[in-house]
Amino acid sequence: MTKPNDAGAGFTRRGFLGATFAAGALLVAAQSPIRANATAGDVTLSADGVSIVASPGGRVAIRDGSGTIRLQGSKFQTKDTVTGIQVSTGGTPTLVTLADGSPAIRMDYVMPAAAGPIAVYGLFSISTRHVRLEWHASGSSTFTPEGFLFSRAILSATEPDGYVALTEWKRDAAGGIPFEDAVGVAHTSAWGALHGLLILDRSRQAWTNSTWVHAPGVLQPDGSVVSRADFFFSDKRPSAVASIGTGQDLGIEVRTDRPFGLWTTAGQQLTISAQVANGAATDRAVDLVWWARDFNGTLLASQTDSVVVPATGTLDHAFTLTAPGSGFVVTEVAAVSGGIEAFARTNLAAVPPRDHPATADSMFGMANYPWLQVPSASAVLDLWQSIGVDRVRISYDGGPGLPPSAFDARGMSHNIELQPSLTATAAEATAWADTNTATAVAAGAEYFEVGNELNRPFNTGTAAQSYIDKALRPVHDRVVATGASLKLLNNGLAGMDEPWVQNFHAGGGWDLIDGIAFHPGRGNFTPDYEPQGPVDAGANGTYWNFLGGLRRLKALIAQYGPKEIWMTEAYACTKPNAWWYDTYRHAAENVFLSLALAKAEGVRCVCWYQFHDSVLGNPQVANPADAEYHYGLMNRDTSAKPSLLAYANAARLLDRATFVRWLSFADPENKGLLFDTPEGELAVLWNRADGYILNADHDPAGSTFPAPELWLDPWPTKTALTVTATGASVTQIDCIGQETPLGVGAGTVALTLDGAPRIYRGLDCSGAQLGI
Repeated sequence: MTKPNDAGAGFTRRGFLGATFAAGALLVAAQSPIRANATAGDVTLSADGVSIVASPGGRVAIRDGSGTIRLQGSKFQTKDTVTGIQVSTGGTPTLVTLADGSPAIRMDYVMPAAAGPIAVYGLFSISTRHVRLEWHASGSSTFTPEGFLFSRAILSATEPDGYVALTEWKRDAAGGIPFEDAVGVAHTSAWGALHGLLILDRSRQAWTNSTWVHAPGVLQPDGSVVSRADFFFSDKRPSAVASIGTGQDLGIEVRTDRPFGLWTTAGQQLTISAQVANGAATDRAVDLVWWARDFNGTLLASQTDSVVVPATGTLDHAFTLTAPGSGFVVTEVAAVSGGIEAFARTNLAAVPPRDHPATADSMFGMANYPWLQVPSASAVLDLWQSIGVDRVRISYDGGPGLPPSAFDARGMSHNIELQPSLTATAAEATAWADTNTATAVAAGAEYFEVGNELNRPFNTGTAAQSYIDKALRPVHDRVVATGASLKLLNNGLAGMDEPWVQNFHAGGGWDLIDGIAFHPGRGNFTPDYEPQGPVDAGANGTYWNFLGGLRRLKALIAQYGPKEIWMTEAYACTKPNAWWYDTYRHAAENVFLSLALAKAEGVRCVCWYQFHDSVLGNPQVANPADAEYHYGLMNRDTSAKPSLLAYANAARLLDRATFVRWLSFADPENKGLLFDTPEGELAVLWNRADGYILNADHDPAGSTFPAPELWLDPWPTKTALTVTATGASVTQIDCIGQETPLGVGAGTVALTLDGAPRIYRGLDCSGAQLGI
């Protein structure tokens, strides 16, 4: 995914787990006496609810309060740019005393000869239901700490291990909307009612399995590297364990009783549950301040309840909201005690049921495989189909996400995209083409997109010929030789790269493809922005636009010959408080208008990038400073953004629509598209009196912008328009699908237009010019 502007937003990450680990200040409850024992080579530490035993050979086992071993491991892995991966082969435990006088176990690991001077020892200490684990590696100046792992086996678990990203909500000191930040991750295990949480400052799920845990190290001032983890036995939720275990004043977690936070009918009782954690050693009086506000700014509910949260404990509290008929709701619960606040948000939304099945020529797709399958793969596909998704860009057996059979069972279309190398030799290129064409055919892919964003450096065209020679032509030749019924797309271009397409045609690539793929890569411009003249392909350049690039491509197609147009990635990124990206409200408006414009301009398919906030390598680990994290239609907690409703609204209204024409107005700032649908004509109208540049009043010296809350109207100019109606009523539909009946008097209806696209049914659009 190209990120034209990925400058940090200037956030300061508190990272409380890392900070408290470094300070050695972990708390969980009133501390019990620690008992130490060293006999027959084994070293044992015991406290209430937990014990740890270390044995010659490197084995370390953690036992619950009844003495049953719940997890154990014996090895540590280092990674180094010189010696590579090295795994310990044994170890010797000893009983030692820490600086505070408490006992600990030191395990001196035996490293293989190939590790050279690398030395590793573990340091393990204990408190009530808690084990602190550290590994210290030294002897090398070329460590790769991100590659450190420790071995761990879970014994007799009653359910599969889980992975929970721990987050906290923050209010931006520079103003704007609040956001989530990461404070650690937990690998979770369960033995009936007993739960185990292995908490680290960071740990990649993809690098953790039943045998190894990813434990990235931190470089120390003396050049050594330390990896840390904390294990807790608990019956509390992971975020509460983290808050209590690190002595936080207050922590809070909010969730709803609805998958994806969705409701279906008006009047449903929606439950918003909050768990408040008190990390202090005394009981705490807390005010729970709750509110719920809809997309239009209406305060649907508010409530303050006074509670007492026990020392080093939790309190569960629930609020109830009566669902409106449709729309979108933001809800927040804040725990306030004195001058201390912890708060969390989540969203609730209604998606109208889809009233027609997908058609073979549907335009609506998803650019990334559904890799975050929460609460289940089936539930995610149900939601995909309910919002109108017909096609996934990438699916193949053994690949990430779901296999082709999962989509075939649903009657959903699927393509494939695989990445070649432009530095391959001729033989390597042929071998890659043979292997990956076979993969595409075996997947039953309809289209093979040969590569992704290989047009760097942008807007120069220099990479086009090597792409033809090293990637596309070998695949094309293989498809022809095997007689495969596989259609080809070029690599999805980052931005509409006109010089690349020109050189691609000149180099003979045009006749090798069935469709041309590109990624509009829109910055802080409205989707209908069409820059004139040369474009700037820099980080904040006009090259990164939607309609202008699409029309430049259509002009080239008119010269070179017909090709289908595929937007294999289109997006509305919501990186918080950053001017280059969309606010949450602008994102919803821009999702709908992008899809409407694509339909009007004859785009074959738009694959939206992507379904969930998060990055594949670190699912659900919040990162406010990384734009790549914020491209989803759904939030990290799997609740909907307004963008999800906008996508569903566009699919519902436009999937079976036929574009008729652009509408003309006396006021040139008024814009409109006319579509014919099975339910009759609909017009999409908006106004550009406020211009095509979003967040235009940002500070030019930085990347930040204090984004307004999503329920605030961002368009200052309101333009009145009177239009003839075809009947006694006109229906206005906003970008997320909320319908409003408009009164008709003397055969006309009064409309108010601004920068937000709205859809109208019941307007008479037969004249040359709309409006009276």
